[in-house]
Amino acid sequence: MDGIINVRKEKGFTSFDVVAKLRGILKMKKIGHTGTLDPDAEGVLPVCIGKATRVCDLLTDKDKVYEAVMLLGKETDTQDMTGTILKESEVNLSIEEVKQCIESFVGEYAQIPPMYSALKVNGKKLCDLAREGVEVERKARKVQILDIAILSIDLPRVTMRVHCSKGTYIRTLCHDIGEKLGCGACMEYLVRTSVSDFQIEAAKTLQEIETIMKSGKIEEILYPIDTVFKNLPQIHSRKDSTALLYNGNKLPLPVIAEAETIEHTLASFYKEDDCKKVRVYDNANHFVGIYEYRTADRLFKPVKLFFTQQ
Repeated sequence: MDGIINVRKEKGFTSFDVVAKLRGILKMKKIGHTGTLDPDAEGVLPVCIGKATRVCDLLTDKDKVYEAVMLLGKETDTQDMTGTILKESEVNLSIEEVKQCIESFVGEYAQIPPMYSALKVNGKKLCDLAREGVEVERKARKVQILDIAILSIDLPRVTMRVHCSKGTYIRTLCHDIGEKLGCGACMEYLVRTSVSDFQIEAAKTLQEIETIMKSGKIEEILYPIDTVFKNLPQIHSRKDSTALLYNGNKLPLPVIAEAETIEHTLASFYKEDDCKKVRVYDNANHFVGIYEYRTADRLFKPVKLFFTQQ
């Protein structure tokens, strides 16, 4: 069983809990999640099964979309409603002032990771240090807020949809917006609605996955590994070169079915300084792995392989 399951994580579960429960449901050990989602948050958590665990890091790097409720006038030590209230303030702001402030965060900005997070300092999680009453200095990290759509404003609450880069903490974004407004803020609610092409509408709860597994239809919700790479150009090996392909060798241009057109395709798809990566399939259209084209040598070099056949 190799592929990706689009899990809808429910409140109260950690990402590790989801993996542990899936190991029991699927009777498999080789399972990994693709990025931590806070226990109090819910939403899309792609989980990789079998050989697909090799793409966990790639999915972690993908853009994500969240819907959040920000509560103005309240600051907590965790930057969300699970923490201890540190300060409360009156919210004497116009809707227009709030809108302008929120919109000013679109683009790149330096975000300081919260103490209550899974990031490690000297091998110890920040959240463990925070629970011990220890606060350490954290370096600001550049994150990208690609878009913020304000869905509703009913002060002191603002509901917004945030499209952001990897490594972005939405509760920290809420905290930073509150700080800039001068009244403080924390996150009251969070749901992750998408990770790359994995959407919440198609996500399944653990209970639903267990029911599907018992019915013998788990393949129906298992996304193939190459879903992660669907934006890359694809090539196929010729039938007489399958042995070369399955053994993980470099592939000279002549053994590729698209040999006559692939160089033109790659030239139009990539900039000159980009690594020219492609999806490689055998002649029966089985996904084999990711290769990189070396222009000078006119051959494809394996980068990551997922399929072998003897």
